[in-house]
Amino acid sequence: MEKIFVAQRVANKLWSAENAVDAAMAEAAQLMAEMTTARQELKVAAGTDERALKDLVAAISALGEARTALVTMHEELAEVKLRCGIRTKLVGGFDKNQASTDEGLRAVS
Repeated sequence: MEKIFVAQRVANKLWSAENAVDAAMAEAAQLMAEMTTARQELKVAAGTDERALKDLVAAISALGEARTALVTMHEELAEVKLRCGIRTKLVGGFDKNQASTDEGLRAVS
């Protein structure tokens, strides 16, 4: 199999992993907001969910560390790609056109 196709498969999985961590971070942040809103609506003391909130903050921090590690790995794999003699730019990951239609943003070149 050609090296470029092997590298593209790895790149696709890397982008998928990066997107999954981003999605998990967003979900966890939404959970934190929902917990805060629920506590206020129920009119319970701030300390009521303090331990759970502390654990959620730790989870978000761990996700942030995972994201940093994936970004570092991404940079390292770019060097590996070059050492393997692959000069082609791999495509995938974040779709600028999809974001422009889904989020009301426009892609910038």
